Amino acid sequence: MSTLITSGIQISVSTQFRHDLSDIMESRFFFNYRIDIENTNTFNVQLLTREWYIFDSLSESRYVSGQGVIGEQPILKPGERYTYTSGCDLSSDIGMMKGFYTFRNLVDGELFQVFVPTFKLEHPGKLN
Repeated sequence: MSTLITSGIQISVSTQFRHDLSDIMESRFFFNYRIDIENTNTFNVQLLTREWYIFDSLSESRYVSGQGVIGEQPILKPGERYTYTSGCDLSSDIGMMKGFYTFRNLVDGELFQVFVPTFKLEHPGKLN
């Protein structure tokens, strides 16, 4: 698990290779990633947008951006945690993702970026 704290928001990431959604012979590798977001600030925050950079060792890099995560723009009170799971497909057995979220401080309205730690997407067989 990778963890990073930016501006009082702690982001932790864990990944899982999905054999059931992958076809190694056809160079389709699917991974799930679980993101835990915890507000360690003394004020409420809201996650507004996401920006992802996806590196695939055998394909062009991709950028993904959009509103919220999995269709939600969660509000976190001090000490609250929000967890979601999403996925990424690659054409190779090794890659990585990194990115950031834009949050709003719900007390003063200020926007701020929270970085997601870089995380690897690796087929378990690659590690042998």
